[in-house]
Amino acid sequence: MEKQISCGEEDGSGERGLLHTWRGYSYSTTPERVLLSRPVLQAALGATHGVLLVEGGQVYSFGELLWKQNQTPSVVTEPILEAVLSEQRVVFVAAGSAHSAVVTEDGGVHMWGENAHGQCGLSGLSVIPNPTPVGVLDSEATPPQTVKILEVACGDQHTLALSAKHEVWAWGSGCQLGLNTSTFPVWKPQKVEHLAGRHVLQVACGAAHSLVLVRCLPHPQEPRKQDKCGQCNQLLYIMTDKEDHVIISDGHHCLLGVDLDSAEAKSALEGSPDQSSRGKQGKSSPTEPGPSMPAQIPKLPASSTNPEIESTPASEAQNQVPASSLGSVEPAIEDSAEPEAPATNGEVCVEASETSTLEPDGCRATGGKSSPYPDEQAVKAYLKRLSDHALAEHTTKSPSTLHSAQLSSDRADCFTSDPLIPVAQSVTPMGSALNNLVVSCASAVGERVVSTYEALSLRKVIGYWVPGEGRERVEERLRQEEPMQGKKSSSLGDIREEEAELSRRLSLPGLLSQGFPYIAVAMVTDIAEFEVKESASSTTTEVSPRLLRRTSRPRARAIPLAPGGIPEADAHLPSLQTEVWSWGRGQEGQLGHGDLLSRPQPACVKSLNGKEVLRVAAGAHHSLALTAQSQVFSWGCNTSGQLGHMESPTTLPHLTKLSDGIRVWDIGAGQQHTLLLADGDCIQPILYYSGQQVKEVMEQTEDEEQTGEYTQQPVLLPFCMNLGYVSSVCAGGRTCAALTDRNVMGFIASLHELAAAERKYYCKLSNINSLLLQPLLKLDSLCSALGQSSAGLLQNLIGRLGRLSQLTGQNSASLTSFLRRSRDIRGLVILDDAHLFLDTYSEYCSAVGDLLVMGGFQALVKPCHDVFGKGAEVVQKLSECSEEGLPLADVLAHLFYLPIKHLHEYGRLLLKLATCYEVSSVDYQKLQDACSKYESMALHLKRRRKEAEYTLHFWKSFPGKMTDSLRKPSRRLFCESSNKALTLQNAGRFSVNWFILFNDALVHAQFSTHHVFPLATLWVEPISEENTGLYGLKVTSPEESFTLLASSPAEKAKWLRSINQAVEQALSGLGHDGIPPSTGVTQRADPPISRTASYTFYKDSRLKEATYEGRWVSGKPHGRGVVKWPDGRMYTGTFKNGLEDGFGDYVVPNKNLDSCDHYQGQWKDGKMHGFGTFRYASGEIYEGSFQDNMRHGHGMLRSGKLNSTSPSVFIGQWQYDKKSGYGVFDDITRGEKYMGMWLDDQRQGNGVVVTQFGLYYEGAFNNNKMMGTGVLLSEDDTTFEGEFSEDWTLNGKGVLTMPNGDYIEGSFSGVWGTGLKMSGSYYKPSLYDSDKEKAHALKLGRLAVHSEEKWKAVFLECWNRLGCDSPGQGQTTTAWDNIAIALTANRRQQRDSPELLSRSHHKTLESLEFIPQHVGPVTLEVYHTIRRYLVKACDTPLHPLGRLVETLVSVYRMTYVGVGANRRLLPQAVNEIKSYLGRIFQLVRFLFPDLPEEGGSLADPPKEKGGSDPAGKQLESPKPGCVVSSSALLLPVLLPRLYPPLFTLYALEKEKEDDVYWECVLRLNKQPDLALLAFLGVQQKFWPVTVTVHGEKQQVLSSTKDACFASAVETLQQISTTFTPSDKLQVIQLTFEEITQEVLALLKQDFLWSMDDLFPVFLFVVLRARIRNLGSEVSLIEDLMDPCVQHGEHGIMFTTLKACYYQIQHEKIT
Repeated sequence: MEKQISCGEEDGSGERGLLHTWRGYSYSTTPERVLLSRPVLQAALGATHGVLLVEGGQVYSFGELLWKQNQTPSVVTEPILEAVLSEQRVVFVAAGSAHSAVVTEDGGVHMWGENAHGQCGLSGLSVIPNPTPVGVLDSEATPPQTVKILEVACGDQHTLALSAKHEVWAWGSGCQLGLNTSTFPVWKPQKVEHLAGRHVLQVACGAAHSLVLVRCLPHPQEPRKQDKCGQCNQLLYIMTDKEDHVIISDGHHCLLGVDLDSAEAKSALEGSPDQSSRGKQGKSSPTEPGPSMPAQIPKLPASSTNPEIESTPASEAQNQVPASSLGSVEPAIEDSAEPEAPATNGEVCVEASETSTLEPDGCRATGGKSSPYPDEQAVKAYLKRLSDHALAEHTTKSPSTLHSAQLSSDRADCFTSDPLIPVAQSVTPMGSALNNLVVSCASAVGERVVSTYEALSLRKVIGYWVPGEGRERVEERLRQEEPMQGKKSSSLGDIREEEAELSRRLSLPGLLSQGFPYIAVAMVTDIAEFEVKESASSTTTEVSPRLLRRTSRPRARAIPLAPGGIPEADAHLPSLQTEVWSWGRGQEGQLGHGDLLSRPQPACVKSLNGKEVLRVAAGAHHSLALTAQSQVFSWGCNTSGQLGHMESPTTLPHLTKLSDGIRVWDIGAGQQHTLLLADGDCIQPILYYSGQQVKEVMEQTEDEEQTGEYTQQPVLLPFCMNLGYVSSVCAGGRTCAALTDRNVMGFIASLHELAAAERKYYCKLSNINSLLLQPLLKLDSLCSALGQSSAGLLQNLIGRLGRLSQLTGQNSASLTSFLRRSRDIRGLVILDDAHLFLDTYSEYCSAVGDLLVMGGFQALVKPCHDVFGKGAEVVQKLSECSEEGLPLADVLAHLFYLPIKHLHEYGRLLLKLATCYEVSSVDYQKLQDACSKYESMALHLKRRRKEAEYTLHFWKSFPGKMTDSLRKPSRRLFCESSNKALTLQNAGRFSVNWFILFNDALVHAQFSTHHVFPLATLWVEPISEENTGLYGLKVTSPEESFTLLASSPAEKAKWLRSINQAVEQALSGLGHDGIPPSTGVTQRADPPISRTASYTFYKDSRLKEATYEGRWVSGKPHGRGVVKWPDGRMYTGTFKNGLEDGFGDYVVPNKNLDSCDHYQGQWKDGKMHGFGTFRYASGEIYEGSFQDNMRHGHGMLRSGKLNSTSPSVFIGQWQYDKKSGYGVFDDITRGEKYMGMWLDDQRQGNGVVVTQFGLYYEGAFNNNKMMGTGVLLSEDDTTFEGEFSEDWTLNGKGVLTMPNGDYIEGSFSGVWGTGLKMSGSYYKPSLYDSDKEKAHALKLGRLAVHSEEKWKAVFLECWNRLGCDSPGQGQTTTAWDNIAIALTANRRQQRDSPELLSRSHHKTLESLEFIPQHVGPVTLEVYHTIRRYLVKACDTPLHPLGRLVETLVSVYRMTYVGVGANRRLLPQAVNEIKSYLGRIFQLVRFLFPDLPEEGGSLADPPKEKGGSDPAGKQLESPKPGCVVSSSALLLPVLLPRLYPPLFTLYALEKEKEDDVYWECVLRLNKQPDLALLAFLGVQQKFWPVTVTVHGEKQQVLSSTKDACFASAVETLQQISTTFTPSDKLQVIQLTFEEITQEVLALLKQDFLWSMDDLFPVFLFVVLRARIRNLGSEVSLIEDLMDPCVQHGEHGIMFTTLKACYYQIQHEKIT
């Protein structure tokens, strides 16, 4: 048997995948080794044959292969290869009674064997000799798609397949298919619709029944989209707030989109909210109705809440509601034997499936009368036994119908005893007894339904809305579910046991979070289960205040295990939240529903809900379920003891009897036996067998075999230790098989040890929960014994333990399946998701420590004595504590710290696994890393445990008063100075100073007071001992600093190290968790001086009670941070040495105006300083300079409400929060604009006022009024010059001049525009006296502010930015440094928010970083470099010059736009520009000191003269390139920006002249070219003969128009598109050149113009150019022309143009 079979594969087939088979359990039994050349991966056994899958995907068969035609001996002892499958790679095999199936890698199914009932899915053949593909097609998809299959299971006459989408497909015959059909066989695989929408994990087939393992429906993780009905958009849940509780009703019932047959099912919902909100279980709708009439459903009435029934212990099996479950009976009365019993309103017509006579084709019963029990008496007895407990208190009897009384009088009476509840009375006399049974059952369900708390609909509370499943789908599922199955008759199929329990005992306050549909709650039930529900969010559950009111409820406790389920890693972990569903024949009880009825549709085995089933197996007539706690539940036929227990009834799952410490991890079920694979005391797995003993004699008859001996409980198979390491078992027919491995290099043993350790540990955790926590939580006085805080901490601890327990359970399940499956170490969750384990352990350890520190374990002692008696042996036993006589509190602490030991275990076992690998391999490295992670975490947690114990000890000795305020769960003690090792320097003789260092604060305690210094804002440094000889530590906190003296250098070092470590920990945000080893952080010796922390000031006068959050350096806020004051003020920005400095945002609430003052801008030394924007609560906005929290410097204030057009705007100079100096005030409401001097917010000094009605005043102002000498002009040029006393009020001497020149001299009084009183002389000047009038006109502007006096603050700020106190005073180098700083600082700010800058702007900034360098005199080339630099600098506001230009442009526009567009302001506007040029040029010369002054010459370049330099011809430079002028350098930058307001003023000034000129132009342009040339007196020789139009030459005819000198005309028109005078002169020059070109072409000889010849031709061009505002253009050029150009070529050309303009105005057509 042990003979090795050699094979080509290097891993040695003799060591892995060895298959042994045997029968029975007697001592003489020896397993036979099945010899194969390759390792067996999986085996499946049928009734008399077996199928094997070997490595490489090949399949072998052995046993009785009756379907093989060519084989004479039908029994094959040696396995034969199924050659047909050699092309395929098979991944799964299954065997039925007489047929086999395999699944290939691509998800295809192949079947062969017996096919009489369609079980091979191929029609027309009764036997299929060789594997043949079976098509599983999803016909609902369009086009139909092939379904990929994962695994199959074969029964006697049927086959089930599990698809990759986790749906079940069935074919064959019998009701065990679960299909909605009664025609068998079903040849074509069909989907089991009843399980649609569920995630099926495994399928198993008995002879005539089916089992599936289903994952519980998950909590929807998406947002709460299910608040409203998807169909009718009404709210699904209604909350009604009663005085002391809340009713949450989900009684909504939607009539849209529901199939017909569910309408009645719906009607049950329309009962009372109490009933329906318990969950839809109230509807006693049977399973899917057949094709005939739907069943009538009685409306279940509501009863009052019944506290006794609520708390029925779930574990008592007697507690089931009547066993004959309604749902299991087929309602379709197709061929009912009792047509005369129609369904009446009050009853459900049902048809029992007969148990005695079974029809061959399924489970339909023969008649309506046959009940599953021989007589009504038995039914009654059974019901009574089941319902005794629940009905104990109902004694009153009242009349009822005969049948119901006879059947279940207690049940019926309990309903009728309450007058509110009518029992269905309308029973037809001929109706079967079963009908009445149904009625009373319905009543019983109803009662059970309403006896829940305040109708807190459990399903909603726990959040069971299936994602993606519409309302109707849920309805349909509910409709199909049996209302009363097994003991949890009233819970739904998708609700685990704990949750059902929850709704019965929802009494511990505040355990449901407020998001109702997604609450994560775990019920702690009487059964040894520990469930963790996955909450939708990972945050700690909040407490609902309404539920808090329910504190007085006794009974059980619900514990929320927050934070919810496992995150991402769940993908790798098997689910523990599973359900078992069964269907098919039930006459042996193999369905587990507590009855012997058959079920044509899948139904949930309620009593296994919450049992964490991981695997199911089906024997011929019995079923097994293996749980995560390594227990086995069995039910069904027990004639041979195959259930492994002697419990009754066998119709419900019971645990198999195994001695303590035996943990089962694989199961197999045969015809009449069960095989279990378990962990024993040693690492090697052991086998247990229960069931029929098989005699060695093969020729036994059936009868004899039945009488053979059998087991009462599972027996150990003695030979299992010889087999090696069994990795899986299977059973079938009468045979057993085990797959085993040899222990190669100790690898297999290590794997088995790891898995066994995890299983044992999970059982341990489950025991702690079920034996210790459950009983404790049931104690009514628990909360009061623990007190508020400890109760919360215990709750948190239980939650964390639950989380840990769940993770362990999932990991143990994963390891178990890992043993059965691949042996690739890479699949281990414990390696891949180590962080998940480490985090869970760390959180758990914190929870234990917190409870310990707060004395929670001490507080638990009394409750433990109350529950477990004085000795509390349970606790002692669970804690595995070796020491004798420890106090119970310590034992409890020891018990809860047990999981830390398990981390060592992980480390040890992973290391053991690692030794099986080459040291250089990746796997070795991976295992080694994980091992060190777990080991270091274990050591770290040990350290934390010590800290917690040290802290607890400290609190016991610490004076009581202070303990209360200082004791916090997460606070741990590091060290304290009770031994006087640390004292305060300069302390009084009798003062007591006690220093205590916690993990979050340093506490300085005195007699009765103590002060807490948070560690995050604590700086400590040693003081050198040289001069003082003292061992001092300087401690700095934000508001205090003091010196501590240590008693010795060692103490000093200890405290310094401790404080620094504590600060470091506090800063790293790890709190009392310290630094988890997994992060691999090495601790620094000293915490950083600069750090981020939060602190609330208590002393500092300015910051008292304010909270600062941000960067610190040595005890002072420094860097970015936020300060919030209690009164609502808030500063966000940068700090320097504890004061606001740099850019900041400051908000001050204004209570009166219900708004905020908001400042954004620069700060210095805690005050607003520099440029900023202040939005006042009143709606005013100030933008400009600040100094010492005051407006100071240049700024703009918009007043009025918060809208774009504010009633007034002031822009100008401020001093100490007042308007002082030059400023422009635009009073929009009055339509006036003042430009002049201010003092203390008043107009004082010279100024100008213009109004929207054309009035113009210039003169003196005093006390905000026009007072003193002034000049007043009205729109029609009426002028008054004289004394004023008020605004627009004349008072005193003066001269009033009329538009026609007449004037009055004298004294005047009165308001302008109303009647004026005057006494004086009237003068009518003669024609010769015109000089006088001219003198009047010239005086404008004398009384206005001189242009050099304007905007001084703007220029001063620019000088200040360059580092000069006053213009021209300072160092050029400093200025350049400041420019560089400004640019980089601004660029950094822009880098943080790049959206503020365009790409071109970035380029500009980059080019500005190069400063134009030159040495020696400035040549033309250097001059151009400087000019280009200036153009760029003025382009960006980030450069001081650019900022200056931007401000000047805005003040210029503010002055001369709107009301300021008054023609009388033109001279001032022009002078203002000239003054800008001069002052900017001063700045430029300061930055480039070598630049010659205004009008100076540039140095000659080495070769050419400047005049002929081509660069001089560039548009922007004046022609003679050797003279430096401010206008040539700066006008190109400034004028384009100021052009619109300036040109508007010119246009207004020249309006009359331009009108005359334009009229003339229009008139003369009506003439054709030749006529006009003649008219203008152009010599004939200059008349063009041909012209080029659109590229063709054409003769000039007398009618030709707009063709002559066309190019010159076009050139001249460009004068309107240029800005600077130099550009405009360039255009004129080009025009002359064009004319000359054309004339030269005409004359074909050299030719020199004389002015007489040229003028008429040019006049023609000017006329034809039709320039609208030529007068304005001429004036602008004249005013702003570079002085050095006036007498050159450009000057002459300009004079010609000017002459043309005058000529045209005075042209007379003769």
